[in-house]
Amino acid sequence: MSDRIAEMAEALIRARTDLKQIPPLRESHGLASVDEAYAVQDATNRLWLERGRRLVGRKIGLTSPAVQAQMGIDQPDFGMLWGDYFFTEGEVVDTGRFMQPKAELEVAFVMDRGFSDPEAPMAELIRRVAYAVPALEVVDTAIRNWDIRLVDTVADNASGGGFLLGLGARRLTDLDLRLCGGILSRNGKVVSRGLGVDCMGNPLNATLWLARRMAELGQPLLEGDVVMSGAFGPMVPVGPGEVYLAEIAGFSPIQVSFDDGRTGA
Repeated sequence: MSDRIAEMAEALIRARTDLKQIPPLRESHGLASVDEAYAVQDATNRLWLERGRRLVGRKIGLTSPAVQAQMGIDQPDFGMLWGDYFFTEGEVVDTGRFMQPKAELEVAFVMDRGFSDPEAPMAELIRRVAYAVPALEVVDTAIRNWDIRLVDTVADNASGGGFLLGLGARRLTDLDLRLCGGILSRNGKVVSRGLGVDCMGNPLNATLWLARRMAELGQPLLEGDVVMSGAFGPMVPVGPGEVYLAEIAGFSPIQVSFDDGRTGA
């Protein structure tokens, strides 16, 4: 690992630990390529693991074809899911644990078996997924004022923050993930909406891309891993005192409250 990669990894660790935003890495450290950005993410992951964090899955970002076209790319990106930022339905999520959080409505998959073949077909992925659940991702970035480009978000764990899983698990055979619609409401008002088709044509398409990619990198998905498959609709800012209702066709709705950790729910 080069000194420059190590410096960027340490900068991200400090920012996340101290909850203090930093300038874009493309400006402060001249980060210019996606390959180098993933090297920074990998170095950061190793540091987190050495410091006791537990890896529980992966997240996929930039799954919208329209967003990919805007950024001049032809594939999504990925980041890690950490156990200390895993929430379940009914919890009150403390916004004070984040710097500039936003919420995304998604479907998550839980792996029944590992996936280590980088050329495996979709049928193999389907056999290895235990179930799907409705989910909410809390997206966050250490980069000041969300001034991110592709290299910044890739280096910073694909702008991963935390994630919340609903309790209403469903088998894949009971769902039409391509055509299912989802809406996200804040304090009773719809703030984001979309369809499964908006996530690379089907959330399973995004998950197959990730499973193959992680297998290529020698970091395959394992039994029990959670995969956040990508947003159904636009992300929306999150603040204390807000209650979100996530509704995706075929799943039970999930509700989550956000607070600042001082006044209670």
